[in-house]
Amino acid sequence: MSPTMTKPALSPLPPDILKLSFEDALTELEKLVRQLEDGKAKLDDAMSAYERGMNLRRHCEAKLREAQARIDQIAVGPDGKVSTTPFAS
Repeated sequence: MSPTMTKPALSPLPPDILKLSFEDALTELEKLVRQLEDGKAKLDDAMSAYERGMNLRRHCEAKLREAQARIDQIAVGPDGKVSTTPFAS
């Protein structure tokens, strides 16, 4: 991307996607991918499925980031004392 171009802002995720758990969103995304790979959908249907798939992917990525932020690492100090520290990716 050139320095004069800016990335377009991402639109908010649809409410029905925001309500999905990570597992449910991933399952639906996998189903959409199989349907698109099958290649039998009409163009308009394929474009809609692709757009929904991209939103499901964004939702899954956000859920993973949230989970990673909540993970604590257990550390044992030199004195043998156990503590937790934020997860560093």
